[in-house]
Amino acid sequence: MPTATATDPRAIARDAIKSVTALATLPEVTAQIISMVEDPRSSAGKLHKIIAHDPSLSSRILKVINSAFYGMSGQVGSVERAIVLLGLNAVKNLAVSASLGQLFRGVKLGEGFTAKDLWTHCIAVGVTARQLAISLKMPNADEAFVAGLIHDAGVLVELQIWPEKLQDICRISKTSGADFCETERKLLNVDHTTLGQVLAEQWHFPMYCQQAAEFHHNPAGLIEGDQTMVRLVYVADTLCCQCGPGFNLTAAGQQLDPTVLSGLGLENADIENLKNGMAENIQNAMAVFA
Repeated sequence: MPTATATDPRAIARDAIKSVTALATLPEVTAQIISMVEDPRSSAGKLHKIIAHDPSLSSRILKVINSAFYGMSGQVGSVERAIVLLGLNAVKNLAVSASLGQLFRGVKLGEGFTAKDLWTHCIAVGVTARQLAISLKMPNADEAFVAGLIHDAGVLVELQIWPEKLQDICRISKTSGADFCETERKLLNVDHTTLGQVLAEQWHFPMYCQQAAEFHHNPAGLIEGDQTMVRLVYVADTLCCQCGPGFNLTAAGQQLDPTVLSGLGLENADIENLKNGMAENIQNAMAVFA
C-alpha cells in the first residue's frame, strides 16, 4: 500500500491507483463503449452489438429513454431504437454511470457521509453541468454530464487507500471550515483532483474528463485544454456543494468566481434560474442513475 511520504503528488496518485485493483479498470463493455463512441466511424448498429451482450445495461437504457430525464414521449421498446434516439454520447453516459455506480458502496466517508452520498453528489454535478450546457446552447451537454459524473472520483481512491485519513480530512474540513484540497495535501501530499485525473487517465477517459477532474476547483489553472468544460463542472460543483444533495465538503466554502461566470457568458440571473430548476433536474436523474 502506498504511503504519503513521497513529495510528487502525481507519483503518489499513480502508486495509489495501481494498488487498488477494484478501481484500476472499468468493466470491459464500458471500456469498449467509450472507445467506440470516441471513434468517428462508430454507429448505432455497432454500439448495439456491444450492448446486446450486457442485458443489465440494455434494461437501463430502456428505463432511461422512457423516463423524465430525457423527456421522450411514448414508450420505446427497442434498444437499437433507443440508441438512435438518445445518441451515442448519451448511451456512453449510461454505460459509465452503470459502471461507476457499482464502485460507490455504502462505506463511511466521514462526518455523517457515505460513499453513496458521494455518488449522489456526482450525479447532481453531472446533471447540473449538463443542464447548464443546454441552457447556454452548447453542443457538449452529454460530455458535460460525464465530466461532472467523474469529477470527484479521486475521493474514491482516498476511501480505498487512506480511509482513516479521509475521515480526518472530512472532520477537519467540517469542523474548522478548512479548505478540503489543502487539508488533503497536508495529510496525504496529494489531493482528490490529482488522484481523479490519474484515475480518469487510467480508465482511458477523454482528455476533457481528465481536465475536469483535475481543475474543477481551479479553472484558472488550466492553461491549455477544454476550459469551457472545466468551467461548467466548476460552476455545477460549486452550486451542488452549496445547495445540492449528497457529499458537499470538497467545495463547501467555495464561491463562484466572477471571471469564470464571465468566461461562460453567465450573469447572476442565469445562476438563479439554474438554481430554481436544480432540485427537479437532480430528482429526475436520481430516479434513473442512483
